[in-house]
Amino acid sequence: GVTRLLLTRIPFFKEIIVSSFACDSCSWSNTEIQSAGRIQEQGVRYTLAVTSRQDMNREVVKTDCATARIPELDFEIPAFTQKGVLTTIEGIIDRAVAGLEQDQPIRRATDEEVANKIDEFIGKLKQLKEVHSSFTFIIDDPSGNSFVENPHAPQKDDALVVAHYRRTPQQAAMLGLELEEKPADSAEDLRNEVLQFNTNCPECNAPANTNMKLVQIPHFKEVVIMATNCDSCGHRTNEVKSGGAIEPQGTRITLRITDPSDMTRDILKSETCSVEIPELEFELGMGALGGKFTTLEGLLKDIRELVERNPFTLGDSSTPSKTEKLQEFIGKLQEVKGKTKAHFIMDDPAGNSYLQNVYAPEEDPELKVERYERTFEQNEDLGLNDMKTEGYELEGASAR
Repeated sequence: GVTRLLLTRIPFFKEIIVSSFACDSCSWSNTEIQSAGRIQEQGVRYTLAVTSRQDMNREVVKTDCATARIPELDFEIPAFTQKGVLTTIEGIIDRAVAGLEQDQPIRRATDEEVANKIDEFIGKLKQLKEVHSSFTFIIDDPSGNSFVENPHAPQKDDALVVAHYRRTPQQAAMLGLELEEKPADSAEDLRNEVLQFNTNCPECNAPANTNMKLVQIPHFKEVVIMATNCDSCGHRTNEVKSGGAIEPQGTRITLRITDPSDMTRDILKSETCSVEIPELEFELGMGALGGKFTTLEGLLKDIRELVERNPFTLGDSSTPSKTEKLQEFIGKLQEVKGKTKAHFIMDDPAGNSYLQNVYAPEEDPELKVERYERTFEQNEDLGLNDMKTEGYELEGASAR
């Protein structure tokens, strides 16, 4: 047979290799994908409540190291037992059924009881495709390169929960990553120098350098600014991360956009901040776009580029109805830039985001800053529920 390879780049998944094999003798064919880009900084877990036949058609990118689970059947596809694939939820179930049925003739000859139990389980898997009752579909990928489609984009999908998490040492070892502990320099030394470390360009994957600097923002706090410039393709990117602690309370900032001059306001959006524009029914979740230090106009431009680069919305993989809806959304987003009055809301449970008050030190009549107590779920997302900063020495001593 003939195997065809295609190296391509998909937004959110970096670079991938699509492999297609076909045999002219028996007509057997197979397609696989492999990640050709770098492993993401955090793992990702997609939890989808499947309630209709339409949900079975959601597109899914499942890498080699991802685990797929259906808790209602105690069913799990472990990591590295299947090759990476670009398919749908129904396709993943069909692939699992085909794998179980493959050795059934041998099982019936050697152990009929086990074969009957597997036949019964295969029947349950096939019934899931009819969606007579809802079930939960989970993909857990420590590499962060898997994906489950949101057909309602750019609006929030209530049935789909996306959680990013830090890899455990066992997961890092499974991915072949080495964790090295380096002594940290004093904060005073870091403030007075620009640090540089080697990395790869996120666009062309060529070797590049990233500069990092600690900066104190007046009337706010200390942040870490990271900038990458690629000499090979000219791509430039910058990212901002909070250099201080998580605040005792979350922050919700609401700006009423009434004038084109509002587009020039400075914004610090941390990686834990979500953005909402109620007039457009638009919500940008925590972790999307990373940390940004820009203007309001610059952030809206980044949001537009994020929508346009998604192949499932405006690319080759999109449908006409979805493309029309997204083009309408982009048109409304353009009108917000001073032409249409709207509310711009930043919700940061960590309290590390900032929007410029142009009337400082006086109060801004169009800007509202609220402090609130975080919920248990928000503390869980920030990893605060399991964090203990007092009395842990005594617990460690008693355990020994």
